[in-house]
Amino acid sequence: MTIILQLIQALADSLSALGLPERDIKLSPPNNPDFGDLSSNLALTLTKDVQKNPIQIANDIKDTLKLPKGLIDEITVTPPGFLNFKIGQSYYYQTLAQILSDQNFGRGITGKGKKANVEFVSANPTGPLTVGHGRQAVLGDCVARILQWNSYDVTKEYYYNNAGRQMRILGQSVEARYFNTDLPSDGYQGDYIVDIAEVIRSEKGDNIVHGDPIFQKKAEEIIFEDISKSLKKLNIHHDVFSNEQTFYDDGTIDQTISDLKNKDLIYETDGATWFKGTAIGMDEDRVLIKSTGEPTYRLPDIAYHRNKLERDFNLIIDIFGADHMGTYPDILAALNALDYDTENIRVLIHQFVTLIKGGKKVKMSTRTADFITLEKLTKEIGPDVVRYFFIMRGMNSHLNFDLDLAADQSEKNPVYYLQYAHARICNIIKHGESKGISYQSNYNAKLLNHPAEIRLLKKLDQFPTIIENSLQTLEPQLIANYLHDTANRFHKFYSECHVITEDIDLSNARIALVSATQTVLANGLDLLGISAPDKM
Repeated sequence: MTIILQLIQALADSLSALGLPERDIKLSPPNNPDFGDLSSNLALTLTKDVQKNPIQIANDIKDTLKLPKGLIDEITVTPPGFLNFKIGQSYYYQTLAQILSDQNFGRGITGKGKKANVEFVSANPTGPLTVGHGRQAVLGDCVARILQWNSYDVTKEYYYNNAGRQMRILGQSVEARYFNTDLPSDGYQGDYIVDIAEVIRSEKGDNIVHGDPIFQKKAEEIIFEDISKSLKKLNIHHDVFSNEQTFYDDGTIDQTISDLKNKDLIYETDGATWFKGTAIGMDEDRVLIKSTGEPTYRLPDIAYHRNKLERDFNLIIDIFGADHMGTYPDILAALNALDYDTENIRVLIHQFVTLIKGGKKVKMSTRTADFITLEKLTKEIGPDVVRYFFIMRGMNSHLNFDLDLAADQSEKNPVYYLQYAHARICNIIKHGESKGISYQSNYNAKLLNHPAEIRLLKKLDQFPTIIENSLQTLEPQLIANYLHDTANRFHKFYSECHVITEDIDLSNARIALVSATQTVLANGLDLLGISAPDKM
């Protein structure tokens, strides 16, 4: 149990002993580190209910707290009513021993016995993956890794629409290149369309007729193969691939329309089929099938989510770009209307990506194929850098991807800075072994009392809490930020404390500390799908 959980339990017990109402207890580092390591505003949240000064409430709680010996060195109360805790160094020495004895330090069991589905990327196979798709790909893979690290049985899924207008235009674009005729007005451009046409010609010759389904079918096959290759270069793999056409073929979409009709939630006007959203509290009704007979994305998406819900996942995560912000609530509303429980569906929305080169925005157009593909980006700067840069900001924030910084091979590049810390540790351990120094030969943790050593120990202790927070929020950047801070504390420790010295006992203790740091960095990097090099 982490120290935060121990303190929360002790505070809850104190509330019970004092006859005070229950609260959702929060602990976080105080703004002023002089006050201690952790602080809580618990007393302030109780003021209205108990009609007491928060300082008095905080002191009452402090006086009734029962904590294990050696866990906390000092508890103070500061205005306007904060409880502050200074953690004892002996606790951090215990953390060090725990890390050294468990290479899986930080792994959780929250998801033990539970199944999770993570749907991500889900780009329609109309062209190469863009950097926008890349951000979603890395976010989704990291979310899946976070769930797996916390013992969930995770299915990584890719769903795409292949029965609508986009795919039809793709087929028409390839057909136009095959016959050397004009592209459709909104057709797909780019050399990849010409290449697909040439593949068809080489396989089938010149005898294909206009309107042959091979143009769309072959384009889907080739582009999807290209998408899979691009993802594999980022070490991203999916377990299940689903597509829209499947739900037409197996009758799921027809059944969905029928079930909505039985709920009196379908009507037709001007040749279009509408979902009666206003009947269930939505601001307006939504078109499910256009007057042309073509369905909107909402209809197959409702059918697809019925399929996912019927597969008995404990948790379903959908990761969408910001362009889906207005549509996913409609899907959930329709599912609720069909008596499905959507409480276990979590929808994550990420903002868009802008590439920056030389301080200026790189202009791109998907339709004209004037853009930097994800595969090209990965090839130019490497998968580790691509992955880190895509998750170094919160998904709700627009991401400016600085190509110059990403290509930099110095400590200015956060990926280089982080991986260099791991490589440096490996070198230190190797050097220590050559001198016969290893923490396995018994170490005295109490010798670690330099401020830089204690700061590093405190940071290592936070790793399980960071993992728990990232599980609750499904925000991988929490891990990325933590790892950068850990690397920073390690580099400062290294500059202030010689690890291998003539003092064998101190050297053993410091080797233990850097070994524990290596474990945390390696585990964190693995969670992000980034390599932990032994040398650079």
